[in-house]
Amino acid sequence: MKICVYGAASPTIDSQYMKKVEEMGSEMAKRGHSLVFGGGGNGLMGAAARGVHSAGGYILGVVPQFFKDENIEEICDFCDELIYTDSMRSRKQIMEDNADAFIVVPGGIGTFEEFFEMITLKSLEQIHHPI
Repeated sequence: MKICVYGAASPTIDSQYMKKVEEMGSEMAKRGHSLVFGGGGNGLMGAAARGVHSAGGYILGVVPQFFKDENIEEICDFCDELIYTDSMRSRKQIMEDNADAFIVVPGGIGTFEEFFEMITLKSLEQIHHPI
């Protein structure tokens, strides 16, 4: 199963959350699941990727080009596939199109926005994936 993880990109997240999300990522990979995520190298996004990577799982990162061009956040450098998009909107669409399920871990405004979009689509029966 391809699991999309939404979560904080901030590097200032409490270490207890980082550890738990990294463990979650490792467990995902051990169970044969792959990661779809926003491509960040820091915060809980980076923790999920490190966990999946440590257990040999497949990682698809999706990053807006301007994150790289404007050095907005660190980009994960060990993704199996890294897709650059022209906007945040297309980033979310690619992540949604490539996921069979969604997990939301602690985050900020962007994480809430992604969560509410998935909940809205599910309530309108436009997606049927587990959240």
